[in-house]
Amino acid sequence: MSTPTPPVLEDGLRNDLIRKQLLQVIFAADYSAAAITSPFDSATGVLAALPTGYVPIGYTTDDGITFPTDLSMADVTSSQSTEPTRSDVESEVLTASYVAQETNRATVAMYENMPLSGDGSLPEIGEPWALTRPATPRLPYYRMLFIGVDYGDDGGEIYVAKFLPKARVSSKDDSQWARSTETQRPVTVQAYRDPVLKTAKKEWIDGPGWRALATG
Repeated sequence: MSTPTPPVLEDGLRNDLIRKQLLQVIFAADYSAAAITSPFDSATGVLAALPTGYVPIGYTTDDGITFPTDLSMADVTSSQSTEPTRSDVESEVLTASYVAQETNRATVAMYENMPLSGDGSLPEIGEPWALTRPATPRLPYYRMLFIGVDYGDDGGEIYVAKFLPKARVSSKDDSQWARSTETQRPVTVQAYRDPVLKTAKKEWIDGPGWRALATG
């Protein structure tokens, strides 16, 4: 009987698969805008044009974008076991947090619970803006697209994209006026299940640099 060959521990180590998001961008749209089915060209992996209505959030702080997940499990315990004998997902809440640095139509609208376009939206930059807080604030749904880009060893782009088809602002941190720092609008958006797409989040990894990693 032959002796099994022991594993070579370094065979599973690939530093070309360590990824960073060197640039992160956020696009937002009203919930009435078309959903994104894929942000990439299927033939080349390059970014495709976005549907009408998606606008950029612009600069964010160098903390980047965080995607917290609040996972809650329901465990069954038994007298004969020190570990749970069954565990099921009770709830999983997906969120995305970022701190917008620009004062533009998208950042102000989302911080103030306003639509991004159409009735009730803000005019173009440079026109007078007047915001009146309603007695009962509305919490509109948005579509949110987050794109991060890295580069492969050959210089090709590697994209990671997350799409929240139905999201709304679930919490806001303080917006401060100060001489020492820019005016920030920190928000957290929560993902909800879209009744048409049947999901709360879609995610893709693609790009010319990603496809260059193929071994076959």
